Amino acid sequence: MDFAAIIDGIESFAAYVGELASVIGHVGRVPPLHDYCAGLLASEGRRSVEPMAALTAPAEVSVQHQRLLHFVGEADWSDARVLMKVRQLVVPVIEDGEPIKAWIIDDTSYPKQGNHSVGVHHQYCGQLGKQANCQAAVTLSIANHHASLPIAHQLYLPKAWATDAARRRKAHVPKTVRFMTKPQIALMQITAALKAGVAPGVVLMDASYGTNAGLRFGIAALGLTYAGAIVPTVKVCAVAEPQERVSVKTLALRLPKHAWRTITWREASAEKLTSRFARLRVRTAPSKGARELGAGRPEETLLIEWPPGEAAPTKYWLSNLPAKTKFRDLVDITKMRWRIERDYQELKQEIGLDHYEGRGWRGFHHHATLCIAAYGFLISQREKIPPSAPRAAAVLAKPALPAGYRPRGAAHQAAAPRPQLNCHHASSADRRPARPRPTAMSLLRPQIPANQAENFMTQ
Repeated sequence: MDFAAIIDGIESFAAYVGELASVIGHVGRVPPLHDYCAGLLASEGRRSVEPMAALTAPAEVSVQHQRLLHFVGEADWSDARVLMKVRQLVVPVIEDGEPIKAWIIDDTSYPKQGNHSVGVHHQYCGQLGKQANCQAAVTLSIANHHASLPIAHQLYLPKAWATDAARRRKAHVPKTVRFMTKPQIALMQITAALKAGVAPGVVLMDASYGTNAGLRFGIAALGLTYAGAIVPTVKVCAVAEPQERVSVKTLALRLPKHAWRTITWREASAEKLTSRFARLRVRTAPSKGARELGAGRPEETLLIEWPPGEAAPTKYWLSNLPAKTKFRDLVDITKMRWRIERDYQELKQEIGLDHYEGRGWRGFHHHATLCIAAYGFLISQREKIPPSAPRAAAVLAKPALPAGYRPRGAAHQAAAPRPQLNCHHASSADRRPARPRPTAMSLLRPQIPANQAENFMTQ
Protein backbone atom coordinates (compact mmCIF):
# COMPACT_ATOMS: atom_id res chain seq x y z
CA MET A 1 0.00 0.00 0.00
CA ASP A 2 1.42 3.41 -0.92
CA PHE A 3 1.55 6.52 1.23
CA ALA A 4 -1.54 8.17 -0.27
CA ALA A 5 -3.70 5.17 0.55
CA ILE A 6 -2.32 5.00 4.07
CA ILE A 7 -2.93 8.68 4.83
CA ASP A 8 -6.29 8.98 3.11
CA GLY A 9 -7.43 5.86 4.92
CA ILE A 10 -6.88 7.40 8.34
CA GLU A 11 -10.05 9.32 8.93
CA SER A 12 -8.87 10.71 12.23
CA PHE A 13 -5.82 12.30 10.61
CA ALA A 14 -7.89 13.84 7.83
CA ALA A 15 -10.40 15.17 10.35
CA TYR A 16 -7.63 16.57 12.57
CA VAL A 17 -5.96 18.42 9.69
CA GLY A 18 -9.36 19.60 8.52
CA GLU A 19 -9.89 21.31 11.86
CA LEU A 20 -6.47 22.95 11.63
CA ALA A 21 -7.30 24.09 8.11
CA SER A 22 -10.20 26.13 9.46
CA VAL A 23 -7.70 28.63 10.94
CA ILE A 24 -4.95 28.46 8.33
CA GLY A 25 -6.45 31.07 6.01
CA HIS A 26 -6.38 30.71 2.23
CA VAL A 27 -7.65 27.44 0.76
CA GLY A 28 -4.39 27.06 -1.15
CA ARG A 29 -2.57 26.48 2.14
CA VAL A 30 -4.59 23.40 3.03
CA PRO A 31 -2.71 20.84 0.85
CA PRO A 32 0.77 21.86 2.11
CA LEU A 33 -0.57 21.94 5.68
CA HIS A 34 -1.76 18.37 5.27
CA ASP A 35 1.47 17.24 3.60
CA TYR A 36 3.81 18.97 6.05
CA CYS A 37 2.10 17.43 9.08
CA ALA A 38 2.01 14.02 7.38
CA GLY A 39 5.70 14.31 6.49
CA LEU A 40 6.62 15.13 10.08
CA LEU A 41 4.73 12.09 11.32
CA ALA A 42 5.74 9.51 8.72
CA SER A 43 9.29 10.46 7.71
CA GLU A 44 12.26 8.64 9.09
CA GLY A 45 15.60 10.30 9.66
CA ARG A 46 15.80 14.04 9.20
CA ARG A 47 12.49 15.91 8.82
CA SER A 48 13.74 18.72 6.62
CA VAL A 49 11.65 19.93 3.69
CA GLU A 50 13.39 18.01 0.90
CA PRO A 51 12.94 14.44 2.21
CA MET A 52 9.39 15.29 3.27
CA ALA A 53 8.68 16.49 -0.27
CA ALA A 54 10.09 13.25 -1.70
CA LEU A 55 7.95 11.27 0.71
CA THR A 56 4.67 13.09 0.22
CA ALA A 57 4.84 13.76 -3.54
CA PRO A 58 7.31 11.38 -5.20
CA ALA A 59 5.92 12.17 -8.66
CA GLU A 60 6.75 15.90 -8.32
CA VAL A 61 9.47 16.26 -5.72
CA SER A 62 10.84 19.58 -6.97
CA VAL A 63 7.41 21.25 -7.12
CA GLN A 64 6.44 19.87 -3.72
CA HIS A 65 9.75 21.03 -2.26
CA GLN A 66 9.05 24.62 -3.30
CA ARG A 67 5.43 24.37 -2.14
CA LEU A 68 6.40 23.22 1.35
CA LEU A 69 9.25 25.73 1.58
CA HIS A 70 6.87 28.58 0.81
CA PHE A 71 4.22 27.32 3.21
CA VAL A 72 6.56 27.00 6.20
CA GLY A 73 8.95 29.85 5.47
CA GLU A 74 6.87 32.63 3.92
CA ALA A 75 3.11 32.05 4.11
CA ASP A 76 1.41 34.57 6.40
CA TRP A 77 -0.68 32.35 8.68
CA SER A 78 -1.03 32.72 12.44
CA ASP A 79 0.98 30.48 14.76
CA ALA A 80 -1.18 31.58 17.68
CA ARG A 81 -4.43 30.57 15.97
CA VAL A 82 -3.09 27.16 14.94
CA LEU A 83 -1.75 26.46 18.44
CA MET A 84 -5.09 27.50 19.90
CA LYS A 85 -6.87 25.07 17.60
CA VAL A 86 -4.43 22.28 18.54
CA ARG A 87 -5.18 22.97 22.18
CA GLN A 88 -8.92 22.82 21.58
CA LEU A 89 -8.57 19.46 19.82
CA VAL A 90 -6.08 17.78 22.16
CA VAL A 91 -6.85 19.05 25.67
CA PRO A 92 -10.10 17.04 25.95
CA VAL A 93 -8.01 13.90 25.38
CA ILE A 94 -5.43 14.96 27.96
CA GLU A 95 -8.17 15.75 30.48
CA ASP A 96 -10.00 12.46 29.96
CA GLY A 97 -8.54 11.04 33.19
CA GLU A 98 -7.96 14.21 35.23
CA PRO A 99 -7.92 17.99 34.72
CA ILE A 100 -4.83 20.00 33.88
CA LYS A 101 -2.62 20.12 36.98
CA ALA A 102 0.46 22.08 35.90
CA TRP A 103 1.83 24.71 33.54
CA ILE A 104 5.50 24.11 32.79
CA ILE A 105 7.93 26.85 31.81
CA ASP A 106 11.16 25.85 30.14
CA ASP A 107 13.37 26.49 27.14
CA THR A 108 14.93 24.25 24.55
CA SER A 109 17.97 24.79 22.36
CA TYR A 110 18.92 23.99 18.78
CA PRO A 111 22.66 23.70 18.00
CA LYS A 112 23.58 25.57 14.79
CA GLN A 113 26.62 26.06 12.62
CA GLY A 114 27.35 29.59 11.43
CA ASN A 115 25.77 32.89 12.47
CA HIS A 116 22.98 33.49 9.95
CA SER A 117 20.01 31.57 11.37
CA VAL A 118 17.74 33.93 13.27
CA GLY A 119 18.63 34.24 16.95
CA VAL A 120 21.72 32.02 16.77
CA HIS A 121 24.25 33.05 19.38
CA HIS A 122 27.07 31.63 21.49
CA GLN A 123 25.10 30.80 24.63
CA TYR A 124 24.35 27.90 26.94
CA CYS A 125 22.98 24.99 24.93
CA GLY A 126 21.05 22.52 27.06
CA GLN A 127 21.12 19.87 24.34
CA LEU A 128 24.95 19.90 24.40
CA GLY A 129 25.34 20.78 28.09
CA LYS A 130 27.79 23.60 27.36
CA GLN A 131 28.22 27.03 25.75
CA ALA A 132 27.81 26.72 22.00
CA ASN A 133 26.33 28.32 18.91
CA CYS A 134 22.61 27.66 19.13
CA GLN A 135 19.10 29.01 19.01
CA ALA A 136 16.94 28.92 22.14
CA ALA A 137 13.17 29.02 22.45
CA VAL A 138 11.02 29.57 25.54
CA THR A 139 8.02 27.27 25.85
CA LEU A 140 4.92 26.86 27.99
CA SER A 141 3.31 23.43 28.34
CA ILE A 142 0.18 22.22 30.11
CA ALA A 143 0.24 18.84 31.85
CA ASN A 144 -1.33 16.32 34.17
CA HIS A 145 -0.21 12.82 35.13
CA HIS A 146 -1.62 11.47 31.88
CA ALA A 147 -0.01 13.67 29.23
CA SER A 148 1.38 17.10 28.38
CA LEU A 149 1.27 19.50 25.43
CA PRO A 150 3.29 22.62 24.54
CA ILE A 151 0.94 25.55 23.94
CA ALA A 152 3.46 28.36 23.32
CA HIS A 153 6.90 28.47 21.68
CA GLN A 154 8.90 31.65 21.06
CA LEU A 155 12.46 32.22 19.95
CA TYR A 156 14.71 34.03 22.42
CA LEU A 157 16.33 36.90 20.52
CA PRO A 158 19.67 37.86 22.14
CA LYS A 159 20.60 41.54 22.44
CA ALA A 160 23.19 41.15 19.69
CA TRP A 161 20.33 40.29 17.34
CA ALA A 162 17.67 42.55 18.79
CA THR A 163 19.82 45.65 18.26
CA ASP A 164 21.24 44.73 14.83
CA ALA A 165 18.94 46.28 12.22
CA ALA A 166 20.65 44.61 9.26
CA ARG A 167 20.41 41.10 10.69
CA ARG A 168 16.80 41.70 11.72
CA ARG A 169 15.85 42.75 8.17
CA LYS A 170 17.60 39.77 6.61
CA ALA A 171 15.86 37.32 8.97
CA HIS A 172 12.52 39.20 8.70
CA VAL A 173 12.21 39.72 12.46
CA PRO A 174 8.95 41.64 13.08
CA LYS A 175 9.36 45.26 14.15
CA THR A 176 7.23 44.59 17.22
CA VAL A 177 9.77 42.08 18.57
CA ARG A 178 12.15 43.66 21.08
CA PHE A 179 14.76 42.19 23.39
CA MET A 180 13.21 40.29 26.27
CA THR A 181 14.85 38.03 28.82
CA LYS A 182 13.70 34.44 28.94
CA PRO A 183 11.75 34.98 32.20
CA GLN A 184 10.04 38.00 30.59
CA ILE A 185 9.03 35.87 27.59
CA ALA A 186 7.75 33.18 29.95
CA LEU A 187 5.62 35.66 31.89
CA MET A 188 4.22 37.01 28.62
CA GLN A 189 3.26 33.48 27.55
CA ILE A 190 1.58 32.80 30.89
CA THR A 191 -0.37 36.05 30.68
CA ALA A 192 -1.51 35.23 27.14
CA ALA A 193 -2.60 31.73 28.21
CA LEU A 194 -4.72 33.18 31.01
CA LYS A 195 -6.36 35.65 28.63
CA ALA A 196 -7.08 32.78 26.23
CA GLY A 197 -8.95 30.92 28.96
CA VAL A 198 -6.53 28.01 29.40
CA ALA A 199 -7.41 26.04 32.53
CA PRO A 200 -4.87 27.18 35.18
CA GLY A 201 -2.36 24.90 36.84
CA VAL A 202 0.58 25.18 39.21
CA VAL A 203 3.42 26.86 37.29
CA LEU A 204 6.53 24.68 37.41
CA MET A 205 10.03 25.95 36.62
CA ASP A 206 13.64 24.81 36.69
CA ALA A 207 16.25 26.84 38.58
CA SER A 208 17.02 29.19 35.66
CA TYR A 209 13.47 30.53 36.02
CA GLY A 210 12.53 29.73 39.61
CA THR A 211 15.51 31.61 41.04
CA ASN A 212 14.16 34.79 39.40
CA ALA A 213 12.13 36.44 42.18
CA GLY A 214 10.55 38.89 39.73
CA LEU A 215 9.11 36.02 37.71
CA ARG A 216 7.78 34.22 40.77
CA PHE A 217 6.10 37.34 42.11
CA GLY A 218 4.79 38.18 38.63
CA ILE A 219 3.14 34.77 38.44
CA ALA A 220 1.63 35.27 41.91
CA ALA A 221 0.33 38.70 40.85
CA LEU A 222 -1.64 36.95 38.10
CA GLY A 223 -3.37 34.85 40.76
CA LEU A 224 -1.46 31.65 39.96
CA THR A 225 0.50 29.30 42.19
CA TYR A 226 4.00 28.05 41.40
CA ALA A 227 6.73 25.64 42.43
CA GLY A 228 10.07 26.80 41.09
CA ALA A 229 13.48 25.18 41.52
CA ILE A 230 16.19 27.48 42.89
CA VAL A 231 19.96 27.38 43.24
CA PRO A 232 21.44 26.46 46.68
CA THR A 233 22.87 29.95 47.22
CA VAL A 234 19.51 31.73 47.37
CA LYS A 235 19.28 33.60 50.70
CA VAL A 236 16.19 33.25 52.86
CA CYS A 237 14.95 34.02 56.35
CA ALA A 238 13.05 31.24 58.06
CA VAL A 239 9.69 32.51 59.29
CA ALA A 240 10.52 31.04 62.69
CA GLU A 241 13.86 32.96 62.74
CA PRO A 242 13.21 36.17 60.74
CA GLN A 243 16.42 37.92 61.80
CA GLU A 244 18.81 35.38 60.35
CA ARG A 245 19.63 35.48 56.65
CA VAL A 246 21.22 32.26 55.31
CA SER A 247 21.45 30.27 52.08
CA VAL A 248 18.89 27.54 51.56
CA LYS A 249 21.71 24.98 51.60
CA THR A 250 22.95 26.18 54.99
CA LEU A 251 19.40 26.14 56.31
CA ALA A 252 18.86 22.60 55.01
CA LEU A 253 22.01 21.28 56.66
CA ARG A 254 20.84 22.66 60.02
CA LEU A 255 17.50 20.89 59.98
CA PRO A 256 17.02 18.19 62.63
CA LYS A 257 16.61 14.57 61.62
CA HIS A 258 12.90 14.53 62.38
CA ALA A 259 12.31 17.28 59.77
CA TRP A 260 12.97 14.81 56.96
CA ARG A 261 10.30 12.51 55.54
CA THR A 262 10.54 9.71 53.00
CA ILE A 263 7.96 10.35 50.29
CA THR A 264 7.00 8.35 47.22
CA TRP A 265 5.61 10.10 44.17
CA ARG A 266 4.47 9.04 40.74
CA GLU A 267 6.75 10.03 37.87
CA ALA A 268 5.01 7.88 35.29
CA SER A 269 1.97 5.65 35.26
CA ALA A 270 4.02 2.50 35.90
CA GLU A 271 6.86 3.99 37.90
CA LYS A 272 7.12 5.31 41.43
CA LEU A 273 10.13 7.05 42.93
CA THR A 274 11.12 7.64 46.54
CA SER A 275 13.38 10.18 48.24
CA ARG A 276 13.74 12.22 51.44
CA PHE A 277 12.23 15.69 51.71
CA ALA A 278 11.89 18.53 54.18
CA ARG A 279 9.84 21.72 54.01
CA LEU A 280 9.55 24.92 55.98
CA ARG A 281 8.13 28.42 55.59
CA VAL A 282 10.57 31.15 54.56
CA ARG A 283 10.83 34.63 53.09
CA THR A 284 13.51 35.42 50.54
CA ALA A 285 16.13 37.98 51.60
CA PRO A 286 17.72 39.67 48.58
CA SER A 287 20.77 41.31 50.19
CA LYS A 288 22.58 42.03 53.43
CA GLY A 289 20.98 44.69 55.55
CA ALA A 290 17.67 44.32 53.73
CA ARG A 291 15.80 42.62 56.55
CA GLU A 292 12.90 45.02 56.22
CA LEU A 293 12.60 44.22 52.53
CA GLY A 294 12.81 40.51 53.24
CA ALA A 295 10.20 40.81 55.99
CA GLY A 296 7.90 42.57 53.54
CA ARG A 297 8.10 39.76 51.05
CA PRO A 298 5.42 37.05 51.00
CA GLU A 299 5.93 33.75 52.75
CA GLU A 300 6.87 30.83 50.55
CA THR A 301 7.38 27.13 51.21
CA LEU A 302 10.94 25.94 50.83
CA LEU A 303 10.99 22.31 49.67
CA ILE A 304 14.30 20.43 49.94
CA GLU A 305 15.29 17.02 48.59
CA TRP A 306 18.11 14.99 50.16
CA PRO A 307 18.25 11.51 48.63
CA PRO A 308 19.59 8.69 50.81
CA GLY A 309 23.29 8.16 50.23
CA GLU A 310 23.98 11.73 49.13
CA ALA A 311 26.42 13.86 51.14
CA ALA A 312 24.18 16.94 50.95
CA PRO A 313 20.75 18.02 49.69
CA THR A 314 20.50 17.95 45.89
CA LYS A 315 17.46 20.09 44.99
CA TYR A 316 15.57 23.09 46.33
CA TRP A 317 12.24 24.68 45.38
CA LEU A 318 10.20 27.71 46.45
CA SER A 319 6.41 27.54 46.21
CA ASN A 320 3.48 29.79 47.03
CA LEU A 321 1.05 26.89 47.32
CA PRO A 322 -1.01 27.15 50.52
CA ALA A 323 0.89 26.19 53.67
CA LYS A 324 -1.77 23.57 54.41
CA THR A 325 -0.99 21.69 51.15
CA LYS A 326 -0.31 18.04 51.95
CA PHE A 327 3.39 17.20 51.93
CA ARG A 328 2.93 14.34 49.45
CA ASP A 329 0.86 16.53 47.12
CA LEU A 330 3.52 19.24 47.18
CA VAL A 331 6.21 16.75 46.17
CA ASP A 332 3.99 15.15 43.53
CA ILE A 333 3.11 18.39 41.73
CA THR A 334 6.67 19.74 41.97
CA LYS A 335 8.06 16.59 40.39
CA MET A 336 5.62 16.77 37.47
CA ARG A 337 8.07 19.08 35.69
CA TRP A 338 9.73 15.94 34.26
CA ARG A 339 7.02 15.84 31.59
CA ILE A 340 8.62 18.72 29.70
CA GLU A 341 11.75 16.62 29.23
CA ARG A 342 9.62 13.90 27.63
CA ASP A 343 7.96 16.50 25.38
CA TYR A 344 11.29 17.75 24.07
CA GLN A 345 12.64 14.25 23.57
CA GLU A 346 9.65 13.14 21.53
CA LEU A 347 9.30 16.41 19.62
CA LYS A 348 12.92 16.23 18.51
CA GLN A 349 13.38 12.50 18.00
CA GLU A 350 9.98 11.56 16.59
CA ILE A 351 8.71 14.79 15.02
CA GLY A 352 11.84 16.72 13.99
CA LEU A 353 11.42 19.91 16.03
CA ASP A 354 15.15 20.66 15.68
CA HIS A 355 15.40 19.73 11.99
CA TYR A 356 14.35 23.05 10.42
CA GLU A 357 17.03 24.36 8.07
CA GLY A 358 15.63 27.80 7.23
CA ARG A 359 17.05 31.00 8.67
CA GLY A 360 14.06 33.33 9.05
CA TRP A 361 11.86 34.25 12.01
CA ARG A 362 8.58 33.17 10.41
CA GLY A 363 9.86 29.79 9.24
CA PHE A 364 11.38 28.99 12.63
CA HIS A 365 8.05 29.55 14.37
CA HIS A 366 5.89 27.97 11.64
CA HIS A 367 7.96 24.77 11.76
CA ALA A 368 7.70 24.60 15.55
CA THR A 369 3.93 25.16 15.40
CA LEU A 370 3.46 22.36 12.86
CA CYS A 371 5.65 20.03 14.95
CA ILE A 372 3.46 20.74 17.97
CA ALA A 373 0.37 20.15 15.82
CA ALA A 374 1.73 16.78 14.68
CA TYR A 375 2.69 15.92 18.27
CA GLY A 376 -0.83 16.84 19.35
CA PHE A 377 -2.23 14.35 16.84
CA LEU A 378 -0.08 11.61 18.36
CA ILE A 379 -1.37 12.49 21.82
CA SER A 380 -4.95 12.38 20.57
CA GLN A 381 -4.33 8.92 19.13
CA ARG A 382 -2.35 7.47 22.03
CA GLU A 383 -5.00 4.88 22.90
CA LYS A 384 -4.68 3.36 19.43
CA ILE A 385 -0.91 2.96 19.62
CA PRO A 386 0.60 -0.12 21.31
CA PRO A 387 2.95 0.94 24.14
CA SER A 388 5.83 -1.03 22.60
CA ALA A 389 5.53 0.57 19.15
CA PRO A 390 7.08 3.87 18.01
CA ARG A 391 4.30 6.42 18.20
CA ALA A 392 4.58 7.89 14.71
CA ALA A 393 5.19 4.57 12.99
CA ALA A 394 2.10 3.08 14.58
CA VAL A 395 -0.09 5.82 13.12
CA LEU A 396 1.49 6.41 9.72
CA ALA A 397 3.56 3.83 7.90
CA LYS A 398 6.52 4.97 5.81
CA PRO A 399 6.33 4.28 2.07
CA ALA A 400 9.09 3.85 -0.45
CA LEU A 401 10.92 6.88 -1.79
CA PRO A 402 11.08 7.31 -5.58
CA ALA A 403 13.76 5.24 -7.27
CA GLY A 404 17.01 7.12 -7.73
CA TYR A 405 16.13 9.85 -5.20
CA ARG A 406 19.25 11.57 -3.82
CA PRO A 407 19.23 14.36 -1.19
CA ARG A 408 20.87 17.62 -2.21
CA GLY A 409 24.63 17.42 -1.81
CA ALA A 410 24.83 13.67 -2.28
CA ALA A 411 27.45 12.61 -4.82
CA HIS A 412 26.09 11.33 -8.11
CA GLN A 413 26.66 7.63 -8.64
CA ALA A 414 29.27 7.13 -11.33
CA ALA A 415 29.03 3.81 -13.14
CA ALA A 416 32.06 1.57 -12.75
CA PRO A 417 33.67 0.01 -15.85
CA ARG A 418 32.35 -3.37 -14.74
CA PRO A 419 28.72 -3.59 -13.54
CA GLN A 420 29.57 -6.02 -10.77
CA LEU A 421 31.68 -3.28 -9.14
CA ASN A 422 28.75 -0.88 -8.83
CA CYS A 423 28.37 -1.52 -5.12
CA HIS A 424 27.50 1.99 -3.92
CA HIS A 425 23.83 2.46 -4.58
CA ALA A 426 22.07 5.80 -4.81
CA SER A 427 21.51 7.48 -1.47
CA SER A 428 18.11 7.50 0.17
CA ALA A 429 16.78 9.86 2.82
CA ASP A 430 17.14 7.31 5.58
CA ARG A 431 20.24 5.56 4.20
CA ARG A 432 18.30 2.35 3.55
CA PRO A 433 18.46 0.32 0.32
CA ALA A 434 16.28 1.61 -2.51
CA ARG A 435 12.78 0.18 -2.68
CA PRO A 436 10.41 -0.32 -5.63
CA ARG A 437 9.08 2.87 -7.13
CA PRO A 438 5.59 3.65 -5.82
CA THR A 439 2.70 4.15 -8.18
CA ALA A 440 2.28 7.77 -9.19
CA MET A 441 -1.03 9.18 -8.06
CA SER A 442 -2.61 12.11 -6.30
CA LEU A 443 -1.03 11.96 -2.84
CA LEU A 444 -1.95 12.99 0.66
CA ARG A 445 -4.52 15.64 -0.04
CA PRO A 446 -8.09 14.96 1.03
CA GLN A 447 -10.68 16.52 -1.24
CA ILE A 448 -12.27 19.72 0.06
CA PRO A 449 -16.00 19.99 -0.58
CA ALA A 450 -16.87 22.97 -2.76
CA ASN A 451 -19.10 24.42 -0.07
CA GLN A 452 -16.11 24.54 2.30
CA ALA A 453 -13.70 26.19 -0.11
CA GLU A 454 -15.37 29.56 0.19
CA ASN A 455 -15.17 29.33 4.01
CA PHE A 456 -11.42 28.80 3.86
CA MET A 457 -11.01 31.76 1.56
CA THR A 458 -12.65 34.07 4.09
CA GLN A 459 -10.67 32.93 7.16
